[in-house]
Amino acid sequence: MPPEKEPLRRPTSPLARACPKNLPRMPSRTKAVGGDKVRMTFWVILRRQQAEALAARAIREEKNIVALVAEILEAAGVKGRE
Repeated sequence: MPPEKEPLRRPTSPLARACPKNLPRMPSRTKAVGGDKVRMTFWVILRRQQAEALAARAIREEKNIVALVAEILEAAGVKGRE
């Protein structure tokens, strides 16, 4: 008879619960698209107010949300290297 598995223990401290290894798994994919760029597909969970602001900005700038988010991330990456 195989040994019984121990029940999963959930982290009890807020810090342990916030640790990435304890977060639920979400689908993500990465695919090379040429040069030094890759396409990453993932979910972003935002508060409604943030999502609406992002959508409004994309409409104002006449961009799709994917392009706008990529632009924001690239700008943040450049800022972080300064």
